[in-house]
Amino acid sequence: MIHRTHAGGVRKGPLASAGKAAVAEWGTLYLTVRGAVARKRFAAFPLATMATFLILLFSIVQHLPGGERFVNHIGVVRASLPLDLSLLRTPLSLYVPALDLPVWGALAQVFVVFAIAEVVLGRRMTLVVAYACTLAGTLFARVGVAIGPGHLFGFPKWVAYVRDTGPSAAVVALAICIAFRTRAWFTATLVVVLMVGEAVVLPNLAGLEHVVAVITALLIAVSVEVFGDFWPRVLAGVGAATSVATVASLEVAKEARRRPAGAVIP
Repeated sequence: MIHRTHAGGVRKGPLASAGKAAVAEWGTLYLTVRGAVARKRFAAFPLATMATFLILLFSIVQHLPGGERFVNHIGVVRASLPLDLSLLRTPLSLYVPALDLPVWGALAQVFVVFAIAEVVLGRRMTLVVAYACTLAGTLFARVGVAIGPGHLFGFPKWVAYVRDTGPSAAVVALAICIAFRTRAWFTATLVVVLMVGEAVVLPNLAGLEHVVAVITALLIAVSVEVFGDFWPRVLAGVGAATSVATVASLEVAKEARRRPAGAVIP
């Protein structure tokens, strides 16, 4: 709100200051997403739409007769499972919602966060962050059970049989990377503080996995900021060098075929 002073000047009220802070924090994010929606409408979010559909599908199937057993066999991860089987199921475990939580919450957060990430980060980076952070949490659970409850990040043996599924770790990680990309530093800090606070207040498997997802996302975000343009240049240089070497080899081969048999190469 703007107030006029007796001298005719303008004095900014708290609402104006809050609006300015909101624009500084989320202005880049808003303009990026609005531009994508204006150009492509819902076609801008195929990955988010597919992820939301898979969560809804698994939620319906696991409540059908025999459906829970089917979902357990293809998408449920537990620390007690062999490592290779856990790694095989991890991609689908991201889309298997928890049985004791309302599925509408998972659907809403996945569609919103995945859609924004798809626009801001790109589809490939969105998948990399989501799966890398989900996998980090899955591996952390195994390590925690292995070291036992006597350590700070250890778990009792019964945790190995807890169902370890859901998109929450991926959503938290994507929120961190989105905030980094759009320079929404307050939002990134708030997400980190909330996740650490959750782990302190409720020191369970889900809370600690969220902290692991935050750490993994921060490492990814920082590495992209530092080395984002480095690896593409390296790969382009390797490709150019390979092309030059291939052309040179073909020229040498053609020259060798043109020489008569027994000729001496100078």
